[in-house]
Amino acid sequence: MIMERTLEQAGLTRIESKIYLSLLDLGPSLAGMISRKSGVHRRSVYDAVERLIQKGLVSYIVRNNRKYFEAADPQSVLQFMRRKENDLTEKLPLLTAKYNATKEKQETTFYKGKNGLKSVFEDELNVGEEILILGASSRATEILAYYFHWFDKRRVAKKIPVRLIYNQSKRIKHNIKLAKIKYLPSEYENPAAMNMYGDRVAIIHWSKERPFAILIRDREIAEGYKKYFELMWKIAKR
Repeated sequence: MIMERTLEQAGLTRIESKIYLSLLDLGPSLAGMISRKSGVHRRSVYDAVERLIQKGLVSYIVRNNRKYFEAADPQSVLQFMRRKENDLTEKLPLLTAKYNATKEKQETTFYKGKNGLKSVFEDELNVGEEILILGASSRATEILAYYFHWFDKRRVAKKIPVRLIYNQSKRIKHNIKLAKIKYLPSEYENPAAMNMYGDRVAIIHWSKERPFAILIRDREIAEGYKKYFELMWKIAKR
């Protein structure tokens, strides 16, 4: 039993391990003998022996038109393991490339102060996808007044659309290009704004004294927030 587990850890199946150990005990044997010794059904013996031959762990000779199977030297098990390791080593760069291409790293970054907030908006321009803003605040243009003038010019130049949901109590006349605006009732008011774009979500607290933002980069989280935004967009009124 211990030897079977050892061979299984080396990469053999349970049936292959039983047959290989049986052949070590029996020597050259017919399939029926292997079946009786190992307790494996005769049809399964043929399939497993064929796999062991391909792995270099069993050979056979023909006597009187009958195949006699024989276990290879146990050193062959080590050679089999080394071949598997070499195969994996050769394919590792390709596997790593596939992993890096599909695995998106989750990143959370904390930004403080006006310059920190500017970093978030510069990131929005770099990503270049539609920007969704839930809980848009009029404080934004107060805190980053001069910056937003240039930000919007570059956003429009890059043809990046934006959808904003303001609180009804903040209803004022807006003149924002490439923008769609809606309003939610006062009971939905939130002190933090959520900016969603690409695979990112920025949670921004527009405090005049200590503004800050938390930027989360994770596609699943971003998609979840975007779905929530779409729900609010349906509820909101023009």
